[in-house]
Amino acid sequence: MSLQVTDLSVDHGAIRAINKITFRVETGELAAVIGANGSGKTTLLRALSGLNRSAQGSAKWKDFELLHTKPELLVRRGVSHVSEGKSVIPELSVEENLSLGALWRHDRAGSLQMRDKLLEHFPRLAERLKQSADTLSGGERQMLAICRALMSQPELLLLDEPSLGLAPLMVAQIFQNIRDLTTTMGLTVILVEQNAMSALKVADIGIVLNLGSIAASGPAKSLIADPQVRAAYLGY
Repeated sequence: MSLQVTDLSVDHGAIRAINKITFRVETGELAAVIGANGSGKTTLLRALSGLNRSAQGSAKWKDFELLHTKPELLVRRGVSHVSEGKSVIPELSVEENLSLGALWRHDRAGSLQMRDKLLEHFPRLAERLKQSADTLSGGERQMLAICRALMSQPELLLLDEPSLGLAPLMVAQIFQNIRDLTTTMGLTVILVEQNAMSALKVADIGIVLNLGSIAASGPAKSLIADPQVRAAYLGY
């Protein structure tokens, strides 16, 4: 069981944003997708989660085709997407936001058990359950967005730039939590990040995008050690 993307292309009008990319992520792996702005990282995630239509190719998760499938159906098939920009509902409390993540599930006891498990990983949210989301810091909102997505108990988690605009200490904490949850929940994670080094440090594999094509891929440790990848994408 795995995520298999084959010859995937996505167009934005006359511009080809993703050009015939092929890669595989095994079940339980954390894959970091890195690259400069405009490389196609977010477009890739949006295609996998049904938000962008592809021009060609396939993306199969456990033999189920992700492309051209409605996002709400993908959630029911175990796929959750956390979009860039801390996607929470600011007027609702932390507790209410979490409950929304489990809205389609009918196992209340299981949902409460999942909530408690997530709050163990993110104790700052446990301290703020009754607060409205608009009172949270940027990092806390990002934690909440991730937890809300996990409330549906997905098997495939798509994360778009979770470190955006956060302080380095908060970035390190969130990335470590993502790594821990990948292991403890048996998740498969596609982590799109411009913060390349931090992402590769917690990833099993890395995929480097450049102008919509794969410039390099392989074990994350190998990419960190590759002089060309370091010079072009890691800044040293």
